Amino acid sequence: MALHGGSLKSTSINGVKIYTVSSQHRSLATWLAPKKQRALRKDKSYQQRVELIQDLWFETATTKIKATPDGEYLIASGIYPPQIKVYELRELSLKFERHLDSEIIDFKILDDDYSKLAFLCADRSVYLHAKYGKHYSLRIPRMGRDMAYDCWSCDLLCAASSPDLYRINLEQGRFLTSLNTQSPALNVVCQSQLHGLVACGGEDGAVECFDMRVRSSVGRINAVAPAGDIDQEVTALQFDDEGGFLMAVGSSAGNVLLYDLRSSHPVRVKDHMYGSPILDIKWHRTLNSDQQKLITTDNHIVRIWDPETGDGMTSIEPTAGKINDICVFSNSGLMLLALDCSQIPSYFVPDLGPAPKWCSVFENLTEEMEEGAQTTIYDNYKFLTKQDLEKLNLTNLIGTNLLRAYMHGFFIDYRLYKKAKALADPFAYETYFEKRKQEKLQAELAHRITIKRRLPKVNRTLAENILIKEEEEAENEKKDAEESEKKKASKKKKGLSSDLLEDDRFAALFRDENYEIDELSQEYKALHPMASEKRPSLVEEHFDPVKEDEDQSLSDTDASKASESSEDEPDNNNNNNIRKKSQAPKLYEIKDERHAEAFWNHISLAKEDALPIGERVAALGDDRRTGIPSNVKFGPGGSREISFISRNSAKYKEDEEDKDVRREKRRGVQSLGLKSQRSVFKGHGKGNRGRGRR
Repeated sequence: MALHGGSLKSTSINGVKIYTVSSQHRSLATWLAPKKQRALRKDKSYQQRVELIQDLWFETATTKIKATPDGEYLIASGIYPPQIKVYELRELSLKFERHLDSEIIDFKILDDDYSKLAFLCADRSVYLHAKYGKHYSLRIPRMGRDMAYDCWSCDLLCAASSPDLYRINLEQGRFLTSLNTQSPALNVVCQSQLHGLVACGGEDGAVECFDMRVRSSVGRINAVAPAGDIDQEVTALQFDDEGGFLMAVGSSAGNVLLYDLRSSHPVRVKDHMYGSPILDIKWHRTLNSDQQKLITTDNHIVRIWDPETGDGMTSIEPTAGKINDICVFSNSGLMLLALDCSQIPSYFVPDLGPAPKWCSVFENLTEEMEEGAQTTIYDNYKFLTKQDLEKLNLTNLIGTNLLRAYMHGFFIDYRLYKKAKALADPFAYETYFEKRKQEKLQAELAHRITIKRRLPKVNRTLAENILIKEEEEAENEKKDAEESEKKKASKKKKGLSSDLLEDDRFAALFRDENYEIDELSQEYKALHPMASEKRPSLVEEHFDPVKEDEDQSLSDTDASKASESSEDEPDNNNNNNIRKKSQAPKLYEIKDERHAEAFWNHISLAKEDALPIGERVAALGDDRRTGIPSNVKFGPGGSREISFISRNSAKYKEDEEDKDVRREKRRGVQSLGLKSQRSVFKGHGKGNRGRGRR
């Protein structure tokens, strides 16, 4: 352990201190120039670094990390490139590293040290390594997900994306008969070191146990259903190391269920409150506690809790990246996390156990190197903002002991939060269930083989309609075939089929542009009065419907009267009135003068309104329509400007003289030598036979 005057960050969760040792800084190369080594003296972060193990990092991410049973070596796998690193803990340094062809999904330590290793890779390969390197490699039929080793029979058990549990006997060097399960695929497999029972967790949420002496199933239960996790998967399994009667099951919904093998109901259910799958479960026994502790891990947090009471002891939540794996040293309080980043941080919990023998000095230096400030975190609480409280109708709890103000929100007990959420949204489970069904249907449809046909360039709509009708006819034929036992299928004339596209006689119809159908022509409209594509009407575009309050109130009262008079009087008259009201002509109101002018000219303004405002103003400035005087100036927004000069009185006199001349030219009664008798008729009749009054 290398100390360079640094300090340890401590966090207090539920009164339990956690010391963090972050190996964020890479080790210094031995061949580095002395000038560069002296330049690092000014680097404050480098001078305050704390290194637990030298070169404890990977280039991109760490996938798995485990300690050998003898506690002398640490083995970690990571990317990129895919490789493994073996560290000798006595020397606190890297012993060797090896590179593989594919990414490592999981690996098992087959001996007390690193002399025998088995690697399960992403290309369905299983690599067997010895001290000298690669010994042998083989492939399994399906993609592997987890491994377990039976030390009594030397069988390597591989869980894969199939219902079979593959058995590879390392003593005989061959495959043995697989163990058949009822699950569609297996996610995890584990074996008890006390009674040898093998448990498999499947995608359907079931756990099935096998007795390796008879190689048959001895029991199967739906392990995740009691927690309300329907359609969830089993992602983690682990047996108790002391009595062997307890089994912890982790689900993909973030719940941990504790089972007694003698009962089908869980003894305890623990919620991680993150909703992410449980990655790993470990039973941990230390000298500081009488009872075992459960260490459960998901992608976000590591929780340490008591399996008997369910109370949480403490939790670890790294911020550098998602958690991929955890390594806890036996009979110790030191643990390492494999994160989705280059660093591998280590955490020491004194209340969980002492430091290991290879870093016993670390336990004495924790209090000396501890920073002054501590961070206090509330466990089993949910942080909510004021907006979240309004959605849950919990604003009346502000100021009470049930809410604890913190920064811009409040802390609330997680159990109270779950109850309030269930009351506020009672149909949340139904919506979630429907969502899961749709996701499964889409996943099944994605695996189906679909034939994609290329449409021709000419008459694409015609070809598309032919293919759609053909698919509908095929579906109808399937339905008729299913109902043929009860009813005989009616013979229907088949229309145009896809064979028309491949027929040489009609090839020019979809290749030659001269045969392209003009949907805007009068002949096409006469044969197809109902267009397939609904085009917006000019009336709907330029007019707004007028709704009169009086008519609407009258229609409502008529409808209410019709419903009330259904028992006493016949409602035929009322229904007729309502029908007349519904059949009355609709009234529309023009939007503005611009829309009125466009409607008069049978022009649509949809494309013009879709243009940006700058282009619309420029178009209005350049607009010069016919029939408008030349002295009219166009302004922005459709405005007009005109200037004129007032005329003098001489021009008005000339206009009056022109009117007198026009009156004399008209043929009247005086030109015929007759007397006018205008006073006789007071009406406006036509001639003597008029209908005027005397």
